[in-house]
Amino acid sequence: MLGFLGSLLALSISVPLLIFVAAPYIRKYVAGGVCKSTAKLHGKVVVITGANTGIGKETARDFAGRGARVILACRDMAKAEAAACEIRTKTGNQQIIAMKLDLADTKSIREFAENFLKEEKELHILINNAGVMMCPYSKTADGFEMHLGVNYLGHFLLTFLLIERLKQSSPARILNLSSLAHHGGRIRFHDLQGEKCYHRGLAYCHSKLANILFTRELAKRLQGTGVTVNALHPGTVATELTRHSFILNNLWKIMSFFVKTPVEGAQTSVYCAVAEELESVSGKYFSDCTPAYVSPQGRNDETAKQLWNVSCELLGIQWD
Repeated sequence: MLGFLGSLLALSISVPLLIFVAAPYIRKYVAGGVCKSTAKLHGKVVVITGANTGIGKETARDFAGRGARVILACRDMAKAEAAACEIRTKTGNQQIIAMKLDLADTKSIREFAENFLKEEKELHILINNAGVMMCPYSKTADGFEMHLGVNYLGHFLLTFLLIERLKQSSPARILNLSSLAHHGGRIRFHDLQGEKCYHRGLAYCHSKLANILFTRELAKRLQGTGVTVNALHPGTVATELTRHSFILNNLWKIMSFFVKTPVEGAQTSVYCAVAEELESVSGKYFSDCTPAYVSPQGRNDETAKQLWNVSCELLGIQWD
């Protein structure tokens, strides 16, 4: 009995001690890759969607510190103005601008693009960062399923409307935020809007796979233009993205030690946007500041081309 109690006591002491010793290493592993580039962005114009919070805000803060003119393209203007003010104060960079953009409404996307093109003569970096996750079934103003409409089609249209300005400003870069979740996605052309069968977790996966396929097809079409496009997985990050999932929202709070902070989550976005060695790299997928594996579905050229054509039809645009 005494031997058992002694072993139990030793275990109760050794486990917390082991966790304490290993904690810095666990934290470093969770944090993932770090952008080590010191590249400056003076004279460069950047647009980041959903930049009033989370990964987008921290990406904007980093670019501001590098001297860029940063446009925070956001749906909630009160939060966007507050974020812009905070970034200006902390970095000393006064060229941080908030502009209205609702990716769930193509009218708002077109208005944003029209205003941007009127006010800005250059665009060097476009980061399609904004997104929704695990929403109950709902539709955008144009009748698109919310995940597909906001995460993919909205950014598809925005990129289309800004592509000529990017070409004129080359070298330029486009980044599409995808996710490891793309591995669970499928492009279901027979039920693209999820009207026949809907699962909010899978709907998110489908939209992130669409971003991978969009990146792949767009890279081919941009060859020789001086504009590159890449996709990335920011990691599992504690942001407002999980607000529609009670379980995930609370799980991240409980397990915050094992989840990236927004600053850590922004590292791959920053890396793909500024790293000198990626100047001519296009059509790739990154995670933790390194190339990552793409699912077989994400490497299907026929699906990518078909999705491109269907997207143009849904949005009423012609993008050759």
